[in-house]
Amino acid sequence: MVRFEDLRIFVAAADHGSFSAAARELDLTPAVASAALKRLELTLETRLFVRSTRSLRLTGDGERYLEYARSAIATLEAGKNAMARDKTAISGTLSVSIPSDLGRNVLLPWLDDFQQQHSRVSFQVRISDRLADLYRQPVDIAIRYGTPNDSALVALPLAEHNRRLVCASPAYLARHGVPQAPADLRRHNCLSFVLGETLHDRWTFDRDGASTTVPIKGDRVGDDGDLVRRWALAGHGIAYKSRYDVLSDLRAGRLVELLPDYVTEPSPLYLLCVHRMLLSPAVKRMREFLQERFRQFDAG
Repeated sequence: MVRFEDLRIFVAAADHGSFSAAARELDLTPAVASAALKRLELTLETRLFVRSTRSLRLTGDGERYLEYARSAIATLEAGKNAMARDKTAISGTLSVSIPSDLGRNVLLPWLDDFQQQHSRVSFQVRISDRLADLYRQPVDIAIRYGTPNDSALVALPLAEHNRRLVCASPAYLARHGVPQAPADLRRHNCLSFVLGETLHDRWTFDRDGASTTVPIKGDRVGDDGDLVRRWALAGHGIAYKSRYDVLSDLRAGRLVELLPDYVTEPSPLYLLCVHRMLLSPAVKRMREFLQERFRQFDAG
């Protein structure tokens, strides 16, 4: 394997006709420069220089190889410079994993707006309520509810104070009545969400320091958050949703928040990635953009 530093020493020695001059230019000792040239010749299995105590000149193979060495150095330097520019530019392709309901109904239009502001950014979007395997799948960042179980992931908050809430359509409440306490949910058709092998059929509420967990039942179970919201909108039952998933429906009167005097489970929203080195200028700017959009969303 040819080393980049060995190539630099070879080109400098060819340009100056001297190991000592090449070493001074690269801030190396003559012994290190000489060892690098010997290593390069062993790798290439040829002599690159004819050496004497007073002179140093290229062999025929050395002259032929010099052109390739210069080209290789120029290519590697260009790549290094391009990477340096990328670290300061809001550009590039971002592979993003987003949750179903929030993704389709809130985030996708926001990503369109972000792209209009930053035309050099392109997106590859995956929509699923399952957390993408950021270590194995080609995903740069994921936007997800809840504090991640994997402490090795970098988790940057987007909306830390979000919570779940209980809601139903006016049509459902007109037919079945409005629950006044968490225990009343036992008499209602509750829409369950399943993620992987976990069925979320126990809803938790706090009030005056006391916690209540209610096991719920219903005739519909879905593994897609958007599907559960649509069932609620259609009047099929009561849903336990992230506030951001249903905020527009609540404001428009399509859904009604229930049990507002009770504190429900937290559902903070995070931007996740596997390493801080993946926080490119585009990712950092997108995080700032989304944080501002959520603040505006909260404010109506």
